[in-house]
Amino acid sequence: MWKTMVRRTLILIPQIFILSLLIFFIADFMPGDALSGLIQPDIDPARIEELREMHGLNDPWHIRYVRWIHGISQGDFGLSMQHHVSVLRIVGERLPNTIRLSIFTVILVYATSIPLGIIAGRYNATWKEKIISYYLYFGMSLPTIVFGFILLYFFGFLLGWFPISGSVDVRVLSDGWWAIQVSRIQHMVLPAAAMALLGAVGIVQFLRSEIVDNRNSDYVTTARAKGVPLKVLYNRHILRNSLLPMANGIGFVIVGLLSGTIFIEQVFGYPGMGQLFIQSINSRDFSLANFLIMFYAILTLLGALISDIALMVFDPRIRIK
Repeated sequence: MWKTMVRRTLILIPQIFILSLLIFFIADFMPGDALSGLIQPDIDPARIEELREMHGLNDPWHIRYVRWIHGISQGDFGLSMQHHVSVLRIVGERLPNTIRLSIFTVILVYATSIPLGIIAGRYNATWKEKIISYYLYFGMSLPTIVFGFILLYFFGFLLGWFPISGSVDVRVLSDGWWAIQVSRIQHMVLPAAAMALLGAVGIVQFLRSEIVDNRNSDYVTTARAKGVPLKVLYNRHILRNSLLPMANGIGFVIVGLLSGTIFIEQVFGYPGMGQLFIQSINSRDFSLANFLIMFYAILTLLGALISDIALMVFDPRIRIK
């Protein structure tokens, strides 16, 4: 298993290199440059050209790419033209918010999907399964952004139960650590619910199908013929075998939530990586945008690696060639 994990990790190196080329070319072909978002009508064109020369924006693409990669190898990801600070500094201020939101969302996703999937599979073709099916139809037909606006309107504006923007209430910053954490959770409830309640739909469907398939399998029929109680079969065999394939998607669920916060953070005004990414694109802040695109791309590769490792950990018999 360790050899497989090392081999899968080493494969990431050429993949990341190819990704860096694609990301650089995409940014290079976009209209404008890193100074486009800062140009004002009263700026002298000669000054703009001077700034382009100073920042090396007029150099050939291969020289700019090598300079970019060389900076990355030394931990220098460039300067954000919009915020006038290093990229790592501005990302370091936003990343904890996105990580907290993603972890909270993952907890809600599995706390919702696993019980509902088990109930829908175990009580298939009953009124319980029908109610869950209505939830699944609702989740499949409603975009996450629209659902986010619905939650924001009802629970934020009308009822006032939860904050409608920000990540923490500035009025509690002097009230101690516990008050700050409670405020952060309150600010995360609506965006996390918008992603979790709809993100759990696929897991519920998958788990229900796995339970139904395992319940109709030959080993269950044989065990029932030998007098094994159905409750024992569910707890020791059917449920365990149904949950095992879900390990293959753990990494992609985490990565999907991290990248899925891009639009949800914009809807709820949550100051995280997603909101920062939208701002960097709108302002042509390519140093920041390139870093964030690279960040999400590497997360996708790591998600596949985490899924493979999780599958091997939960079932040591599996060896991925």
